[in-house]
Amino acid sequence: MRAIWKGAVSFGLVSIAVKLYSATEEKDIRFHQVHRTDGGRIKYQRTCSIDGEVVSYDDIAKGYDIGGGEMVILTDEDFAELPLTTSRAIDVLQFVPAEDIDPILFAKTYYLEPEGQAAKPYVLLRDALKDADRVAIVKIAMRQREQLATLRVHDDVLVLNTMLWPDEVRTPDFGFLDEDVETRPAELAMASSLIDSMAGSFKPEEFTDNYRAALQEVIDAKVEGREIVQPEEAEEAPAAAIDLMAALKASVERAKKARGEEPVPVKKAAPKKAAAKKAAPAKKAVKKSA
Repeated sequence: MRAIWKGAVSFGLVSIAVKLYSATEEKDIRFHQVHRTDGGRIKYQRTCSIDGEVVSYDDIAKGYDIGGGEMVILTDEDFAELPLTTSRAIDVLQFVPAEDIDPILFAKTYYLEPEGQAAKPYVLLRDALKDADRVAIVKIAMRQREQLATLRVHDDVLVLNTMLWPDEVRTPDFGFLDEDVETRPAELAMASSLIDSMAGSFKPEEFTDNYRAALQEVIDAKVEGREIVQPEEAEEAPAAAIDLMAALKASVERAKKARGEEPVPVKKAAPKKAAAKKAAPAKKAVKKSA
């Protein structure tokens, strides 16, 4: 893992140097937008809506739309003058019971690792939070924004959960809330009985993403059946095509390992009959590699 932020946890008079790591990652299968006939990557240019010219990164600024076609443009100097006094600190504000925090406020999760000689105060804060059975409410500045967050313990590691501000949570405004809807005792008893019959302990490892697994099988079948589009060489270096092939090969190996099969070179793999039926027939404009 690569640290995305460095700073210190300010705990009373104690300062704990830490590194911040993303604790989660999405496992969704990602696609590129490509030309249907030849597989070429679709590219976009940043153009100005007024003069139509292509704009470089150096000439792009942040603008705030105030309506009526008027725009306020902010510069780097404007952001530098903002009062982000906690730019490299995680300030502990108070300690509260975990049940006091509604999960709707949680945004993203990060691991904290002690840096340098900060292991001892780090462990001290971790053990103190365990003994108190509380979480710490903190403030942290990340990506030019001050955020509310919590510090808690997970698997003997301090975990920081960024939170939404209260005014960022929408108030539900639904018509049925104003209606006088009543439930009969017998209906409530039946619903409670159903809940009891389906009660259990949550074990996240027992649940899988069936859609992602099925989609991966479709991709594997196309790779094994050699239904692969190889774009013609363009004026620019075809790095995108190379990256796509590497990603497909890695996906095949990962899928086979997940099924407990020995990795087999893609060229020697025979197409699966069942999977081939699901795969769409190759178009005439599609080249099939030898």
